Amino acid sequence: MTVIGWIQIILFCAIVIALVKPLGWYMTRVFNGERTFLSPVLRPLERGIYRVGGVDERREQHWLTYTVAMLLFHVGGFALIYGLMRLQAVLPFNPAGETAVAEDLSFNTAISFITNTNWQNYGGESTLSYLVQMLGLTHQNFLSAATGIALAMALIRGFTRSSMRTVGNFWVDVTRCTLYVLLPICIVYALFLVWQGMPQTLGAYVDATTLEGGKQTIALGPVASQVAIKMLGTNGGGFFNANAAHPFENPTALSNLVQMISIFALGAAMTNVFGRMVGNERQGWAIFAVMGILFVAGVTVTYWAEANGTSALQALGLTGGNMEGKEVRFGIVASSLFAVVTTAASCGAVNAMHDSFTALGGMIPLINMQLGEVIIGGVGAGLYGMLLFVVLAIFVAGLMVGRTPEYVGKKIEAREVKMAMLAILVLPLMYLGWTAVGVVLPSAVASMANAGPHGFTEVLYAYTSGTGNNGSAFAGLTGNTLFYNLTLAMAMFVGRFFMIVPAMAIAGSLVEKKSIPASAGTFPTTGGLFVGLVIGVILIIGGLTFFPALALGPIVEHLAMNANTLF
Repeated sequence: MTVIGWIQIILFCAIVIALVKPLGWYMTRVFNGERTFLSPVLRPLERGIYRVGGVDERREQHWLTYTVAMLLFHVGGFALIYGLMRLQAVLPFNPAGETAVAEDLSFNTAISFITNTNWQNYGGESTLSYLVQMLGLTHQNFLSAATGIALAMALIRGFTRSSMRTVGNFWVDVTRCTLYVLLPICIVYALFLVWQGMPQTLGAYVDATTLEGGKQTIALGPVASQVAIKMLGTNGGGFFNANAAHPFENPTALSNLVQMISIFALGAAMTNVFGRMVGNERQGWAIFAVMGILFVAGVTVTYWAEANGTSALQALGLTGGNMEGKEVRFGIVASSLFAVVTTAASCGAVNAMHDSFTALGGMIPLINMQLGEVIIGGVGAGLYGMLLFVVLAIFVAGLMVGRTPEYVGKKIEAREVKMAMLAILVLPLMYLGWTAVGVVLPSAVASMANAGPHGFTEVLYAYTSGTGNNGSAFAGLTGNTLFYNLTLAMAMFVGRFFMIVPAMAIAGSLVEKKSIPASAGTFPTTGGLFVGLVIGVILIIGGLTFFPALALGPIVEHLAMNANTLF
């Protein structure tokens, strides 16, 4: 661990914090339907989209109607991606002549991209045509990210409105998010990435001759446009199999920094949107503080573990930390920071293989995902996931002060607590349940490249990543099999939608309640006591659900790798 390393981490955190208020202000205006500097250009287009789609922007929806609209929207997205992958051999923009993708892999990928997971059981440059990458995956990267933000807005309205029955209009929220937030940023972002050296072309792959006289095919394509929304929308799912470790997806140290910042930007800004819409920005900063403390703790442990290496590496004469699997261009600190950022923000665009991290260094990404991706989290999903923990924390606080729990003027009662627990507990059911099956079923065990604690962690990581809608892989596990394609698809589907529906039910319950002014018995929700309470609830629930399983993998492996110094 070095001073330069910590300066990089501090610089990253400072830039993210500086973006919270301006982005939060802008997004609040967008979703409130207020005029922005882009309105003269985009407002006519917005009205045209509503006219073509038959949407009345003034007509809002009940939470159940809002949720059904969202689910049907994703059915269409699934059909589009699946159809494109199965038919890509006869479709245009396929210079490499890629054949149709297998049924089970197409199914897995379609589920993956509609759930904002972007798990890749394939190599993009060797499996998919340009058309599938653009019309299927890039297109869905926009819409799945917009859906997450729209759902967070619906939950926010549940807290801010009183004695009403509607939480907004799904079609309006998704349209405004895409038009006013995601597209404008991505246009500028993609141009920046091209300037940094990222390809953006529809030309064919290039054949080259190496210095040794061998032949090599260099894959190209419309990379920058996909990477921009992949990062900004916390999607993951890169154009190339290696994701951000590929020099065409992450050409320079500057592009590496900007990509990390873009992963956190909108998720962090959503906390400010919440504070503004409830009429107290300090509420948003309190939630941001919870996320920030957990993030810094994770970065510290990962950086320490990777910078110090293990006694086994040192015995081989490999000093200076664990460089295995790291990007030499970026070093240990940037690779460690990138790993924590991507797994905290539900973005599987890793620039280092977690499989090659030290045991404890690889444990932090696993913890980030198993907590439900609430440490900044995916765009929108991180905020509504964190608000579920806030509901539980406020319930505990209410018991402490001896009165009905309240949060930003709304009573938290049995219905909200039950829905919050249902949404949270469905996650460990998926990743622990399927892991148990994966490590005993012979056909699944055959996919494991390693035995013992490390192999167990590979399986646990895969299902945790899928359930948490992250999409990063621990490597070492062969996921493109019928068993893993189907079971990971189920984990991704349940992890996304079985969390969304209870969250929307909470929004529908809260929006009908009256707002109650704060009193002497109201638990304070903007200070350090509140921040500590929420962190405590997160860690307690996390400990009860995944620490027993987690201890069997990375911790056992850490003890084995450092046996000489511990025993």
